[in-house]
Amino acid sequence: QVQLIESGGGLVQTGGSLRLSCAVSGRTFSRYNMGWFRQAPGKEREFVAAITWFGENTYYADSVKGRFTTSRDNGKNTAYLQMNSLKPEDTAVYYCATTGRGVDYDRRLWDSWGQGTQVTVSS
Repeated sequence: QVQLIESGGGLVQTGGSLRLSCAVSGRTFSRYNMGWFRQAPGKEREFVAAITWFGENTYYADSVKGRFTTSRDNGKNTAYLQMNSLKPEDTAVYYCATTGRGVDYDRRLWDSWGQGTQVTVSS
């Protein structure tokens, strides 16, 4: 059974940085695309970023492009989301997810999820 565990969330001031990690167990990590989503109170879960099997391609939502960077270390079965220049509107619970399909912005096409980690950006 696949398990995803996020870590690295917290409280940060506007303009600050955080690095989220997603440790994956129970499947061959390198064979799956990794994604990051977020959900703010009262809003739907939205796509943030994704990275393909060997890190050859990355994808970002327009709202985070140029500020967030996703990466992965297949030797450690871990994906990362480096978040810089954080804004109050980045406040949300952040989730990592895996899919054996191609990268898609639709959260319904991602098949395994972590429990989420809270990111709060104060103004």
